Amino acid sequence: MPTIATRIYKELAGQIISGTLPPGKKLEEKQLSQQFGASRTPIREALRELAARGFIELVPRHGGVVTRIGLDKLIDMLEAECEVEALCARLAAQRMTALEKSEIEVIYAKLESITDSRNYSAYLELNQELHSRICAGAHNATIGGMTRELRDRLAPFRQSQVETVEARLARSMQEHKDIVAAIVAGNAEEAYEAMRRHNARLSVGVLNLLRRQYALETEEMVRNGNNA
Repeated sequence: MPTIATRIYKELAGQIISGTLPPGKKLEEKQLSQQFGASRTPIREALRELAARGFIELVPRHGGVVTRIGLDKLIDMLEAECEVEALCARLAAQRMTALEKSEIEVIYAKLESITDSRNYSAYLELNQELHSRICAGAHNATIGGMTRELRDRLAPFRQSQVETVEARLARSMQEHKDIVAAIVAGNAEEAYEAMRRHNARLSVGVLNLLRRQYALETEEMVRNGNNA
């Protein structure tokens, strides 16, 4: 997607995950065009991407409606991502060249240098680059493609956490350190386990957030039903 459409997609996806845009909320093209100061073309592209990832149901020539994200489907995706990216890390430890290993060490050093500044947007960009390099380092186009697709689909969920930015960065940095060290050392099994632990922790955070959100929605529906 073009940059404008990508920006709009990411912002809307984040609002849906956080509950700012609740299930049933209508997303109208005209209103979104005014809100983002963009033409309808990138708005439609962003809406199509949201629909493709299951966030909304498209309404032809109008926009979309926010859907309820099923926990069962999300659990399936999180479980698959944990295993597939861990496999990427294992293969990367076995197949990365010395130059590729040096490159992920450099990226990790950059991550470490910005952690104290709490520049979260810069951290997310470098984090994405690190994971992408590890996927590429597996030297398996099929597995790497599957991993990237799952990471893209799960990114809005992963970024909607209840931890403070400081806590998130500190925990992730230690986990990234373990992953990079295992890959550079050529320790395939430790690389697999380190990446799996990292993604499993993030997955638990996502599920806890959505379970709380669904509980609040249920309580609200019960109150509205009692007051009817």
